[in-house]
Amino acid sequence: MLPRVLVEPEVDTERLALDRAVAEAVRLRLAAGPRPSPDADAIALRDLLNDLSPAARAAARAVLGRIDAASGAPLVVWGTASQTLAADRFGLTASLAAEPEQALAAVRDGSRALLDLTPGRAWWGRLLAEPALRVIAALPDDRHGLPRALLVQRAEPGPTGDDRTFWATDSQAPDARIVETLGAAGLAASPLIAAGGLKLFMLAGYVQAEDGRLASAPGSLSGVIGAAPLF
Repeated sequence: MLPRVLVEPEVDTERLALDRAVAEAVRLRLAAGPRPSPDADAIALRDLLNDLSPAARAAARAVLGRIDAASGAPLVVWGTASQTLAADRFGLTASLAAEPEQALAAVRDGSRALLDLTPGRAWWGRLLAEPALRVIAALPDDRHGLPRALLVQRAEPGPTGDDRTFWATDSQAPDARIVETLGAAGLAASPLIAAGGLKLFMLAGYVQAEDGRLASAPGSLSGVIGAAPLF
């Protein structure tokens, strides 16, 4: 049998030029460093993604997520969902935490942590006593489903124009009654998860911790633990 003749492929100069432009843009964006706050980053990202097709949107998020991983605070993950979501958004850059407490300790030292929302662990309740640690993102971050993990950092999230706020309470009242009470105060709430005698709700929009509408909210221990943008 005669050997197959190998033919060197022709150089596609047009696509090569486009690839080089992408690589150069990545280099320049990395050199520019991160934006000053999570909300500033979310507003810029939303504006960028608005006119893209679904395929281009997914590609842009993958590239920008890896730029974020390279230029932002170190990332720690806890839980299987968080590992998958972090790999999709940021690449294989995260360190694994054995326990939620280990992940939160890393946040106190300057990292950020993505942690699973699971009925078995109410780690998010710790944030009621540590206002320096805030939820700044929730993944997935589209409006078509519920978040499976929360991203926590030593940062104060600001409004981006399309947000959901996370509010925790120790109230043992039925979820429907809590939703009704918050609704009477002008807050649209939906239950997210319950664990360890605590309940976590999502409030529509950006709600500040000192919002007067929360003054009579159910529970002896309750409060806003952060907010996250929607895309």
